[in-house]
Amino acid sequence: MKIELPNQAYRYVTENSQECDPQTAFVLTTQNEKYLDDAKANSAHSIIKIKDIAALFGVNKIKIIGITGTNGKTTTASAIYSFLLDLGYKVAMQGTRGLFMNDEVVEGKTLTTPSVLNTYRHIYQAVAAGCEYFIMEVSSHAIVQKRIEGLTFELKVLTNITQDHLDYHKTLEEYIAVKNSFFRDEGKKLINKDEPKARFNFKNTYTYGIENPATYRLMAYSLNDGSSGIIQHFQEIVPFTASLHGFFNLYNLMAAISATDLITDKTLEEVCDVVDNFAGVSGRMEQVCAAPNVIVDFAHTPDGMQQVLNALKEKELLVVFGAGGDRDTTKRPLMGRVAATLAKKVYITTDNPRHEDPEAIIDDILEGIEDKQNVVIELNRKRAIEMALDDQEGEEVVVILGKGDENYQIIYDKKLPFDDREVVRELLQI
Repeated sequence: MKIELPNQAYRYVTENSQECDPQTAFVLTTQNEKYLDDAKANSAHSIIKIKDIAALFGVNKIKIIGITGTNGKTTTASAIYSFLLDLGYKVAMQGTRGLFMNDEVVEGKTLTTPSVLNTYRHIYQAVAAGCEYFIMEVSSHAIVQKRIEGLTFELKVLTNITQDHLDYHKTLEEYIAVKNSFFRDEGKKLINKDEPKARFNFKNTYTYGIENPATYRLMAYSLNDGSSGIIQHFQEIVPFTASLHGFFNLYNLMAAISATDLITDKTLEEVCDVVDNFAGVSGRMEQVCAAPNVIVDFAHTPDGMQQVLNALKEKELLVVFGAGGDRDTTKRPLMGRVAATLAKKVYITTDNPRHEDPEAIIDDILEGIEDKQNVVIELNRKRAIEMALDDQEGEEVVVILGKGDENYQIIYDKKLPFDDREVVRELLQI
């Protein structure tokens, strides 16, 4: 992808050596440095280090807020984006759901954190649109691969650290270290005080929490008809209400409220006044149907599943889920154990099997389940959902996990149309 930059000796910049020519400069990053000779062979106008062109993209003209953590990144980022818009600011947001700018979708879904030059391009667009803030999700892969190179953050936020991506990071200790490395600098940070695995530079650090004393502490809360709470920030004590369900979403809301308070000149009361306007994120605790009660969620880690199912623990649950192929295999039995422990009945099916044998993935999940009498195996995801809907009675809730608002299923390297929510609507004829 070439990006045109006005008033420079070159006309374009690119991070792809194959796109280089006498008019196009090659932007050297940690990711592409092995292709430097290719760029020269293709007559690149010049070689530029990524940090040396940050100013040309307006990186220093916008306040960048980075959110990392195993779970909650998307909801927290989306909530901050929503709050800032409602408070009258111009804002852009980049993440799993794509690029949003001033309440409009600019680009569809992409990587949680795109390549560094793509992020620069998004910032360039945001600055041109008059945005004051750029909210971005920061994945562990992006930290290791330096896809945030050259960016100066106004605020860095940690949601939590639980097991994920061990196919890439190999050990939980390495994964924890990568997440924590994001918080080594002396810039402004907002840390979940209830996350025992968090390690960070104490300078310019603020905290939020429910269980432990923190800069922003939830003094009291209710989970009836959504959620509500009372936040204490030094002498300020302010209530809020929200439509989001589940204890885990209290943490996401606390992170978003605290972050918004830290990066704006609005009072905590003004921030809390707009919380109830945030309707949540598509595919996160999304109710597809009320009767029968069917909920779809993106949860694809043991901790994520536990949070969602615990949020519904007052009900009897019929849980449909699988695990992604070519990904961390060690989390699969843990996911099976969580589902079998918290559900009345479990339907294990395919997720995005990619190049793995779906039956082998299911065998891994089954290793975590001792009592299998309430477990159904059905490789066809649509059929598994149909079976759960057929079995549902009375107040039981059908919970479909793993894919959320994804509208495809990845089998080998093909993306085939598949949306859990649309499948439910089709089967129920609603």
